[in-house]
Amino acid sequence: MALSRPSLFNPRSVSRLNPFIFCSRHRPFRPRVFPFTSIIRRSSTVAAASADSDVFTSPLTSKTFDFASEERIYNWWESQGYFKPHQESAGEPFVISMPPPNVTGALHMGHAMFVTLEDIMVRYNRMKGRPTLWVPGTDHAGIATQLVVERMLASEGIKRTDLSREEFISRVWEWKKKYGGAITSQIRRLGASCDWTREHFTLDDQLSRSYMVNWSPKLQTAVSDLEVEYSEEVGTLYYIKYRVAGGTRSDFLTIATTRPETLFADTAIAVHPEDDRYSIYVGKQAIVPMTFGRHVPIISDRYVDKEFGTGVLKISPGHDHNDYVLARKLGLPILNVMNKDGTLNEVAWLYCGLDRFEARKKLWADLEEAGLAVKKESYTSRVPRSQRGGEVIEPLVSKQWFVVMEPMAEKGLTALEKGDISIIPERFEKIYKHWLSNIKDWCISRQLWWGHRIPVWYIEGKDCEEDYIVARNAEKALEKARDKYGPNVEIYQDPDVLDTWFSSSLWPFSTLGWPNLSADDFQHFYPTTVLETGHDILFFWVARMVMMGIELTGKVPFSYIYLHGLIRDSEGRKMSKTLGNVIDPIDSIKEYGADALRFTLASGTSGQDLNMSFERLTSNKAFTNKLWNAGKFVLQNLPSESDYSAWQALGGFKFNVEDTFNQLPLPERWVVSKLHELIDTVTSSYDRFFFGDVGRSIYDFFWSDFADWYIEASKARVYNVEDPSVAAVSRAVLLYNFETVLKLLHPFMPYVTEQLWQALPHRETALIVSPWPNTSLPRDVKSIKSFETLQSLTKAIRNVRAEYSVEPAKRISATVLASPEVLHNISTEKEVLALLCRLDIQNVQFTNAFPEYANQSVHIVAGEGLEAYLPLADMVDIATEVQRLSKRLSKMQSEYDALVARLSSPQFVEKAPEDVVRGVREKAVEAEEKITLTKNRLRFLQSTVLVSE
Repeated sequence: MALSRPSLFNPRSVSRLNPFIFCSRHRPFRPRVFPFTSIIRRSSTVAAASADSDVFTSPLTSKTFDFASEERIYNWWESQGYFKPHQESAGEPFVISMPPPNVTGALHMGHAMFVTLEDIMVRYNRMKGRPTLWVPGTDHAGIATQLVVERMLASEGIKRTDLSREEFISRVWEWKKKYGGAITSQIRRLGASCDWTREHFTLDDQLSRSYMVNWSPKLQTAVSDLEVEYSEEVGTLYYIKYRVAGGTRSDFLTIATTRPETLFADTAIAVHPEDDRYSIYVGKQAIVPMTFGRHVPIISDRYVDKEFGTGVLKISPGHDHNDYVLARKLGLPILNVMNKDGTLNEVAWLYCGLDRFEARKKLWADLEEAGLAVKKESYTSRVPRSQRGGEVIEPLVSKQWFVVMEPMAEKGLTALEKGDISIIPERFEKIYKHWLSNIKDWCISRQLWWGHRIPVWYIEGKDCEEDYIVARNAEKALEKARDKYGPNVEIYQDPDVLDTWFSSSLWPFSTLGWPNLSADDFQHFYPTTVLETGHDILFFWVARMVMMGIELTGKVPFSYIYLHGLIRDSEGRKMSKTLGNVIDPIDSIKEYGADALRFTLASGTSGQDLNMSFERLTSNKAFTNKLWNAGKFVLQNLPSESDYSAWQALGGFKFNVEDTFNQLPLPERWVVSKLHELIDTVTSSYDRFFFGDVGRSIYDFFWSDFADWYIEASKARVYNVEDPSVAAVSRAVLLYNFETVLKLLHPFMPYVTEQLWQALPHRETALIVSPWPNTSLPRDVKSIKSFETLQSLTKAIRNVRAEYSVEPAKRISATVLASPEVLHNISTEKEVLALLCRLDIQNVQFTNAFPEYANQSVHIVAGEGLEAYLPLADMVDIATEVQRLSKRLSKMQSEYDALVARLSSPQFVEKAPEDVVRGVREKAVEAEEKITLTKNRLRFLQSTVLVSE
C-alpha cells in the first residue's frame, strides 16, 4: 500500500491501528435430546416443552402463534450455544462479518433487511452442516456519535471545547455504555443468530502534506468524497469584471462564478487557446477585483469550457478540486482564503472574519459600487452538502493523512477478474470496476476527538513534516524516539482520528481476531465467505475492505459480495420522517411478528429496491397463521406418543426409497413428488442467493399444494377408522411433508417453525441445528400430471357450484367421462374427488358413456379426455331459478337500455368529459355481455324444463 508517508502503513503497523482481539476456541457440540412431557392424541390438549424449559407451547393450546414467545425462544437458542460455530462439522466454513450498525442508531428497515438476509444465509448453512460463524458488532460512528454527545452537552450548557479531550472522550464512553446497546438488542428481536460471545465494537481495545479535501465548517473536520451528497439547487451566477493590467477601461475580462468570495484566492485567469475573443490577452496580467491591485496571469488551457458563462475562468486552486489539479499541472501558487469555521481569513482583507455567505453579499454590493459587477442571474448547479449535517461543503487545502489508492485498486480489480470474489447481482460488477478504475487518494484523517487516534507521534522542537514516529502506543513511540533522538526527547501524538470508514474497512478480519488469531482458527474461519450489505454502501465499505484485505493479508476478505436494495414505502418513495412514511421494524414485529416481517423483507428480488406495505405484512402474518393451523391438523392426526407400534409404522415409510415411494396412492405420490421437486429448487436458490425465489417457492407449495389440496384430500383417509393402514399412509405423508417444510422455511421464519418443530414428538435436535433435507429424491412426473387432471376437474365442479349458488353442505351427483388412461388414473380416487367437490359418493360414476340425464345437466370439459355432467336438479330448483333469472334479465335490460340511450344522445357524447363517455361505453359493453350470458343460461334451464316434461 503506497501512502504519502510510506513508512506508516505496512501490515504490521496497520494492525496496530485497529487492535481487535480474541477468537476463542470452541467447546465440542453435542446434540440435545428434548424429552416431551405429554402425549399427543387426536383432538387432545398438548403442552409439549423441554423438561427444563417453559419456552414452547403446543399449537393445540393456542389459537395462533404467540409473538411473545419469540424472545423466549431466542434466549433458549442462545443459552444452548446454537449460535456458535462447531469446527468438527463437516464442510467448508461459512463466515459473515455483520456490517456494524452505528452505535448511535435505532433499528430501521435497512438494518432489518441486512439482518434478515444474513440470518437466512447463516441458518441455512448451519443446517447444511458447515462450521458457521456470524460475527456481530457496532461501529463507533465518529462524526455521528460526537455530534450526539455535543448536543447532549449543549443541553447542559457545556461546549466540547470547555472540556479537555480526555474529559470529552470519557463523556462519550459514558453515553455509549448507557445507550449504545439499543441497536444490538433490537437486532436480537429479529432473530439474528450471531455468535454474541464474539461481539465487537470498533473502538474495542484488543500520511501528510497540503492537499485538497472536502471541509465541513460546522463539523470542523475533513469528510470523505463519499460523505458528500450533491443536489440540484437553484442559486446565483455572478458576472464580474477583471480589468487587464496596463490596458484601457474597455480592456477587461468578465468571469461567471457561483462563489465570488473565493476570488481573493485567485492565482490565474484562464481562457481556451482557440477562443479568438480573448487571444490578445493571453500572456498579460489581470487585476483581481477588491484586492487593491493584485495581479494574476492570463493563461490559456483546454481545460476551459468556451461555452460556459463567458468562456473566462477564474482559477482558485485553494477552493476548487479541478482548479487544484490544473494549478499542480501548471505550477501555479495556491492561496487559501477560508478559515476552518467557514469565515474568510486575512487574505480577504476588509472581509476578514465574515462568514462566507455574509462575505458574498457584502462583496457583491461593493463590486456594484465599484462598477465591477456586471450582472447576476438564476443558475441551477450541483451543490455539495454534508451527509451528516446538510451544510454546504467547502473545498479546502489542508494538511491531512492520505492513502494512495491506485496500487491497491489494481489488486481489487484483479481479484474480481480472477474470480476470487463474486458480486451478486452481477450487474454491480460494472459499478465496482468503474469506481476502482477512477479512484482518488483517500483522506483518512478527521479532526475529531472520538475515534481511533492517528498512531503517529511528533518530536517536540522538530519539523512534523520530516520527523515523526509510527507506533502501537505512546510507550512504544517514546522508546523509538529515544533510540533515534536521545534520552531527553519529548513527543506528542497527532490530534486527528482515523476516518470511521477506514477503521471499518479492517472489520471483517479484525473481528476474527487478526492478527492475534491462532493459526488453526485463522485458517478455519478466514477468509470470510460472504459479505452482505446494501448496494448504496458498495463504495463506502465493500471495495475498501476488498483492497485492505488483500493488502494486509494477501487474501480477499470474502468470496461473495451480496448486495440488497433499499426499503421503500408502498408507493416506491424513500422512507423519511418528513414524508411520514417510516415503518418501524420493532412496531411491525409487535403487530405482525418477526417471522412475517422477515418473510416480507426477504421475498424481494436480489439487488432490487423493495416496496414495503402493511398489506404485505398482513398477508405474511396470515401465512404464519396458515402454517400454525396446518401444524394443528398434523398434530391432531398423529398417534399418541406412547403408541410405539404406530410410531414404528410411521418410521417405516422411507420416502427417499423408490420402492416405498412407488407404492403410494396418487395424492400421496403427487404431494411427495412436488415436495422433492421443491427441495431441489429451494436448495439451488439458497445456494445462488436467490432468496426471493426461495420464499415464493415455499409459499406456493405450502399454501396451495400442501394446505389447500393435500391436507383436504388427506381427510378422506386419516378419518378412515375401518382400515388403519390407509390412515397410516396419509399420516406419514402429512408428517413428512410438514417437517420438511419446517426445515426449508426455518431460515426465513425461525420462530414459528421452531415452535411447531418442538411440538412434534420424537424430535431429537432443535430445528435450528437439524440436518438439511437431501436432494435428488424420487419423484413421479406421471403422478403429478394425473393429480393435476384431478385438480382441474375439482376446480371445474367447484366453479359450477359457485355459479349456481349451491349450498356448501349440499351433496350432488356427478358422472365423469374420461379416456381409458385418464379414467384409470383418477377413478381410484373417488373418495378424494367426492370430498373435495362435495359430491354424493353413492352417486359418483366414472364411465366412458353419456349419462341418461345429460340433457338436464351442466356439461363440464375439464381437460383433454375429461368431462363431467352435473344434474341440474341436484343443484337448483329449476322453476324457481327460471323465475329468478327472468326478473334479473328484465332489470339488466332496463339498465342496458338506459346506457344506450345516453350514448345515443349527441349532447352527452359531445359535451361530457371524454373519460365519462368512455366509462359509460365500458359499462354498456359489460352489461351486454352479462345479458348474453344470462339469456344463454335461461334458455338452457327452460329447455331442461321442457325435456323433463
